[in-house]
Amino acid sequence: MVHMKKEIVDEIEGIVGRERYSTDTADLYVYGFDASIHHKTPDIVVRPTTTAQVSDIVKLANKTLTPIVPRGAGTAMCGHTVPLKGGIILDLTAMNKIKELRIEDLYCVVEPGVVYDALNSELGKRGFWFPTTPGSAEACTIGGMVATNASGMRAIKYGATRDYVLGLEVVLPTGEVIHTGTRTLKNSSGYQLDRLMVGSEGTLGVITEVTLRFAVKPRASAMTLAAFNSLVDAGQCVSNIIAKPLLPSAIELMDSVTIQAVNKCMNVGLPDCEAICMIEVDGHPAAVEEEMKVVEEIARKSGAFSTEASSDKKRISEWTQARKAILPSLSRYGEKYVSVALADDMSVPISRIPEAVEAFQKIAEANGVIVGTYGHSADGNLHTKMLVEPYSEESWKAGERAVGQIYDKVLELGGTVTGEHGVSITKAPYMQKERRDSLGAMRAIKRALDPNDIMNPGKIFDWEGSIISHLRYPAFTEGGCSCSQTCDQG
Repeated sequence: MVHMKKEIVDEIEGIVGRERYSTDTADLYVYGFDASIHHKTPDIVVRPTTTAQVSDIVKLANKTLTPIVPRGAGTAMCGHTVPLKGGIILDLTAMNKIKELRIEDLYCVVEPGVVYDALNSELGKRGFWFPTTPGSAEACTIGGMVATNASGMRAIKYGATRDYVLGLEVVLPTGEVIHTGTRTLKNSSGYQLDRLMVGSEGTLGVITEVTLRFAVKPRASAMTLAAFNSLVDAGQCVSNIIAKPLLPSAIELMDSVTIQAVNKCMNVGLPDCEAICMIEVDGHPAAVEEEMKVVEEIARKSGAFSTEASSDKKRISEWTQARKAILPSLSRYGEKYVSVALADDMSVPISRIPEAVEAFQKIAEANGVIVGTYGHSADGNLHTKMLVEPYSEESWKAGERAVGQIYDKVLELGGTVTGEHGVSITKAPYMQKERRDSLGAMRAIKRALDPNDIMNPGKIFDWEGSIISHLRYPAFTEGGCSCSQTCDQG
């Protein structure tokens, strides 16, 4: 790491004050992580509280050609907030005010550091919600959700973050502050720059205010847990429900690896089988009751050997918490393994789910790796967490081989390499393959808005080489890093 010039630190102190930045070694190390496999230490962490401060910091970064990376809660899975080229981490969590709540107009205005669950707590008091339901709802921030176009288990019925963004305040890489979109539900005025910024992963500017629409909270919900002796049958069940036609609010799929891991870690007593589907419907109480009967019938016709339906909130919460516990539970699947996000959140057309999950199993077996398959299967969004031995170079290489084959299959099935987590580092080589004919247009937009390449540089279309680099693990040997790629260990 090249330490930041004292003149730049002094200017930052003049903008935010001494208490709102840090160059302490421990702080810098911690801010080099997000929820991905990657790590790189920044030169300084700055915690602004106003748009004006953000603008002045970005102007300084642009003038001094200093890399700058916006950051929310650090729940990103692909290295979005890992500062590959050092520089400034811009921690936006102190900008956490709900500025307006216009129930009569169906929108709210929030700062980027507002936590998803905190916003829904306020909306829920009035009978509304922001229904995208990310898995990290208790921690993730609205700004981070916008930057990655985050979503979750209810996207099949309610959509992703992009579908709720009406307008944004954005600090461009020059420090200029712009306002995109409107506060109306309909808008046809000019280029939809807000839609460009959603999912831009901090490469085009810093989001400092978000205008969101919201939805009426459903009066009732219920869930059926269906157990299968075949993962392919479980995948076919998802397709059969959608084709009925029936639009559930969620269908969560878990394979035997994830079931065993969660049962071992949490002792929740999920069925010991090859796969389960957690199928949720919501709406008017009478409709929910009727649809639950249809769901159970379809599940059994699709091969489920047991179904359990419940409208009890406590029981449903137990099931959904078990589903949310998959990621940490997988790291206890075996003593020598850790669970890592490699091939992680691909999406395929709903009808191709059976082919996809069967192919993932075969690819894992062929490469001698363990893959847990689960996900928001109602919209075709699957997750594959891989178990690797962190000290084994061969384990990482086998994992990377499997990742490439998994994504080749996903693209063959007409899918995309990322449905909700974004690209950043971990998906970059595979996204470049998927979007090869539009990479030039993306680079042209980046150059036009960020000619000095200060905003989260080196990510997405600019990433080169293996994704097994800048690792947060002491890979590949107990005695130190023997990695051929660049990483913080050696």
